[in-house]
Amino acid sequence: MGSAKFPGGLYGLRVLVVEDETMVAMMLEDMLEDFGCVIAGMAGTVAQAMERIKVPSAIDAAILDVNLGSEKIYPVADALVELHVPFVFSTGYGPGDLAERYPESQTLSKPYDAEALAGVLAACCLLGPPPPPLRSW
Repeated sequence: MGSAKFPGGLYGLRVLVVEDETMVAMMLEDMLEDFGCVIAGMAGTVAQAMERIKVPSAIDAAILDVNLGSEKIYPVADALVELHVPFVFSTGYGPGDLAERYPESQTLSKPYDAEALAGVLAACCLLGPPPPPLRSW
């Protein structure tokens, strides 16, 4: 994806938000709408997110909370990589094993502001989807 598809930065970008904390999800939704993005869906669990990505053509990018209660977001990230949909990880715990598993991924640390979100989301869309995760056998 290039910036030509989204004139004015992120305008028109269809973003899936996967976040289990209601207040954070609402804040993200507000920020994304301020950028001119379209909310392609909201999910609070891995199962909900997997359901939302069944139509990948409706999603240009995703913001993925790493920890959804007791679940990790990895199945969703892996599916998005296969579908060639770029994404940004969102976490309040630091990168953990993200850099090892997804070395090309973009990570946004919580709490974050609108400028940081816009920058990392734009970078993720310009760079495209990360390569498949590294597996340790």
